[in-house]
Amino acid sequence: MADGSVAGLSSLKGKVSEEEWKARVDLAALYRLVALYGWDDMIYTHISARIPGPEHHFLINPYGMFFEEITASSLVKIDLEGKILQETPYFINPAGFTIHSAIHAAREDAHYVMHLHSDQGVAVSAQKDGLLPLSQHALIVLPKLAYHDYEGIALNLDERERLVHDIGDKTLMLLRNHGTLSVGRSAADCWTGMFYLERACKQQVMALSAGRENVLIAPDAAQAEVKSQTSRGIGGGLAWPGALRRLDRELPGYDA
Repeated sequence: MADGSVAGLSSLKGKVSEEEWKARVDLAALYRLVALYGWDDMIYTHISARIPGPEHHFLINPYGMFFEEITASSLVKIDLEGKILQETPYFINPAGFTIHSAIHAAREDAHYVMHLHSDQGVAVSAQKDGLLPLSQHALIVLPKLAYHDYEGIALNLDERERLVHDIGDKTLMLLRNHGTLSVGRSAADCWTGMFYLERACKQQVMALSAGRENVLIAPDAAQAEVKSQTSRGIGGGLAWPGALRRLDRELPGYDA
């Protein structure tokens, strides 16, 4: 459709709780933003959201839809085991929820979990030294960054325990040889964390084109100063409304 909505799909607005609808709109916006920035991988990778309330219910993408097509009403409600809890013409990729279910189950603050396979994120995840303190973006990211070694395509449920151990209380992660991950209490926090991580990875790939011996590592004192300056966050809530306005201009229909 011209506005990015899906033909033949009836809206769930007013048919679900206000809390669920807001989570649907915010999650659909995250999918659209990833597409808008060119960080999607066709129908692969996932972003999930926990629906507010006592139940451990979640939203995830309908498998087979490109991120630019996803709407609030097309998202699929599931439980912690990936079982579909609503009437829907779509299905999901249960294996794609492996990483997400582990973090949602272990972290009460993990309301949104985003995992990407961007070119620059995968490139830095495959570099021996990981993310280097080369840029201001990297210095903002590094205190929040964890690492998890590659074990193959995330089909093995046993990996969940190791992944949870590795991320600890961090909100960002480099999955070695695999990609990036962001956790947030809100869609805004999840998006802003991923934005800084992806931008830091891109800057590193560009800087290292000059060779490892020709780049400047930020001074230790500067690294400590930035860590202190950003200890309370990086202003995700301020940037989020602008991100939604950009979607309304360039890729509308996410809130259908």
